[in-house]
Amino acid sequence: MRNIAKYILKRILGTIPLLIIVSFISFSLMNLSSSDPAEIMLSSQGTVVTPELLESVRSDMGLDKPFLTQYINWLKSVSHGDLGTSYSSGRSVITELREYLPYTIVLAASSMILTLIVSIPLGIISAVKKDKFIDHLIRGLTFIGNSIPGFLLALILLLIFSLKFKLLPILSESGFKSIILPTITLSVAMTSKYIRQIRAVVIEELEKGYVKGSRSRGIKEGVILYKNVLKNIMITVITLTGLSMGSLMGGTAIVESIFVWPGIGNLALSAIANRDYPIIQGYVLWMAVIFIVINLITDLLYKIVDPRVREV
Repeated sequence: MRNIAKYILKRILGTIPLLIIVSFISFSLMNLSSSDPAEIMLSSQGTVVTPELLESVRSDMGLDKPFLTQYINWLKSVSHGDLGTSYSSGRSVITELREYLPYTIVLAASSMILTLIVSIPLGIISAVKKDKFIDHLIRGLTFIGNSIPGFLLALILLLIFSLKFKLLPILSESGFKSIILPTITLSVAMTSKYIRQIRAVVIEELEKGYVKGSRSRGIKEGVILYKNVLKNIMITVITLTGLSMGSLMGGTAIVESIFVWPGIGNLALSAIANRDYPIIQGYVLWMAVIFIVINLITDLLYKIVDPRVREV
C-alpha cells in the first residue's frame, strides 16, 4: 500500500511540469490572437466600446503588462482555483465547467458501459468462431461501424428514431430518453474497434500452450475462456478503455453539438465561436488533467490485474 502511495505521489509531482508547459502554450496561443480580449468582453456584454473605456478595461485585466507578467499572474490565479471569468456569461470559468461537466461524465460513462457490454462478448465469440459465418458477420458489422462518420450516424439515428418513428427526442431534454441516441452514436465506432482488438487478442491467447494443455485435460471451453483467457485479455481492455475515456471526458464536440447535449465539448465549441479565451484555456487545462489522471488510473489497474506489471 505504501509503495502504491509513493508511486501515485511520484506521478503527480511528475505531471506538474507538464501542466505548466500545457498552460504556457495555451496562454501563448491566446496571446498571439489578433483579437483584443477587452474588446471581446465589452462587445459580448453589449457595451459601446470607446477608446477610453477600452484602455481602462485593458488596465483592469492586466493586458497592459508584459506577456510574462500576464502569464505569471494568470498562473498564480490558476493555482488558487481561479481560471478567470467567461467573456460571454460573466461567470467564473470554474462555475461554467462544473455546470457542464456532469453531463459529459454521464454521457462518457453510458457510452463506455454500452461499449464494453457489447464488445467483450462479441469479440470473444468472433475469435472462438474464427472464419465461420458468425465471425464473418461480426467482422462485417465492425467494418461498417468503423466506416460511418459519427456526425452521419447521429443524423441517421435522428432521422429514424426521432423524425420518422418519434420514439426519442430530437434535442436533449431531462430524462433517460435524451441520452440514448448520443450514447449509441459514440458507442458504435468504439465498439467496432474494441471487437476487432479483443478478437485478435483472444485468437492469440487460444493458440498458447496453457489453453491446449487445459483442453487436453478435459477442461470445458467455457471454463478456459472465463477463468483464463478473459483474465489475460483485460490488459488490452484496460488500455482501450483508458484511451477512450480520455477523449470522452474531454467532450465529444460534434456529437454534443448535433444533439445539443450540454457537455464540455459543446461548451468548448461555443467558446471558440465567441472567442471566449478564459473558457478555452480552462478547457485545455481540463483536457490535460483528465488525460493525466486517466493514464495514472490505467497504470494502477495494470498493476492490479497483471502481476508481471506489479513486479516491474
